[in-house]
Amino acid sequence: MPPILRPAVPTDTVGIFSLIQELAAYEKLTHQVTGTAEALGKHLFEEPTQAEAIVAEIEGHLIGFALFFKTYSTFLTQPGLHLEDIYVQEPYRGQGIGTALLQTVAQIAVERRYGRLEWTVLDWNTPAIAFYQKMGAEVLPDWKICRVTEQSLLKLGKVNGKR
Repeated sequence: MPPILRPAVPTDTVGIFSLIQELAAYEKLTHQVTGTAEALGKHLFEEPTQAEAIVAEIEGHLIGFALFFKTYSTFLTQPGLHLEDIYVQEPYRGQGIGTALLQTVAQIAVERRYGRLEWTVLDWNTPAIAFYQKMGAEVLPDWKICRVTEQSLLKLGKVNGKR
């Protein structure tokens, strides 16, 4: 039975969060999962929403998702989309589901007349890199991700000794 792709709804929250945990385990990054399903649901479905998700399901069971949010490019002077995560459970890989999820997000960007779709990929994840390149993505070698979290973010965010 082919999967159904559709926008996520509030009842998908726990399933999406479970898939996020699976993705983190695959990427050996479970220590970075500090959020909750409740917070995810709030950000996906309570106004103002912070992100959107497309889910892939078979017979009511979530097997994959793509989570994305709006960005802005000063160079293009246009909005864009950032694909935060795309994931398909292992038994369903190689069946075109990841392709369909990525194409759906790209279609949303096109329909909204956005200038680009971007995402990141771990440098060791050669199957994902090959998949993205096959889909027409350019892997940018000159850019590195910079991130501050937790204590570093608190320290950086202090203005004149205040928060």
